[in-house]
Amino acid sequence: MNLHQLRCFVVAAEELHFGRAAQRLDMLPSAFGRFIRLLEECLHTTLFVRTTRTVSLTEDGKTLLRDARKVLTHTDSIEARFRKNVRLKATKLSVGAVESAAAGLLPMLLNDFRKQRPDVDVQLVEDKTIRLLPRVQSGGLDIAFVRPLKSMASSLVCRPLFRETPVVAIAASHRLARRKRIAIEDLADQPLLLPDRHSRPLSHDFAIKLFEDAGREPEIAQIVDENRNIVDLVSIGMGIAIVPRWTSLVPVEGVAFLPLVLERSNASRHLPLAAVWTRHSRDALRDALLDTLKRNIQRYAAQA
Repeated sequence: MNLHQLRCFVVAAEELHFGRAAQRLDMLPSAFGRFIRLLEECLHTTLFVRTTRTVSLTEDGKTLLRDARKVLTHTDSIEARFRKNVRLKATKLSVGAVESAAAGLLPMLLNDFRKQRPDVDVQLVEDKTIRLLPRVQSGGLDIAFVRPLKSMASSLVCRPLFRETPVVAIAASHRLARRKRIAIEDLADQPLLLPDRHSRPLSHDFAIKLFEDAGREPEIAQIVDENRNIVDLVSIGMGIAIVPRWTSLVPVEGVAFLPLVLERSNASRHLPLAAVWTRHSRDALRDALLDTLKRNIQRYAAQA
């Protein structure tokens, strides 16, 4: 039995769904299931009752969950104490961000942060939420700015920040591109490019919900994995896309970004952004960055 097996078990117990648990840890389902089987073999017991539709904990599983959480909390505390002195002297901070936050929030935040700590070398990693979260959990990133998922690992702190305004990306040659703003009703008959739900569930569901709220059925033309690929496809006339406004800060030839008209009832239908870091960890540089964020968050939010 090892700590990684215990972490896999705790996530599986929290999700009660091996597929979602494997996704949270950025693992293949087959590899994840193997770790659970090895743990059961090591303990000579069955931890889960599995059927074709449900997963539940056995009594031994419930007992192990209580003990495993205590062990992992204690282990994380030990790691945090030993890292503390090193991080106090460190001058390097690893920051992850989804694409729009990397284009919009991070330039403002890091510019303000460097005024306070010009000695710190900030390394920025741009990626999807589902790839950034495991890197925060493993210590590869000190903090990340992500789309908050419905289910987050208990080892992470997730602090909601603000919501980003959606805009419509449309080919500059399109007849609708001459408008100053556009409504969902105008897009009902337009081919829609959507992000893949597995890799970007919140952005996918967000676009679908906008159409549902307007009583319209989206005309889905293609599912695309990467956000920048969506904008590239827009540029060659493959369809339109709904993206965060900060995405428009990176100009793409042949693409116009139009404000999206939202009904008052839809005022909260903006894309949430959150800061995520490891729970029970002490990090002077990360906390200094968070302090800069807190002092300036209203200004950042006004530009989202």
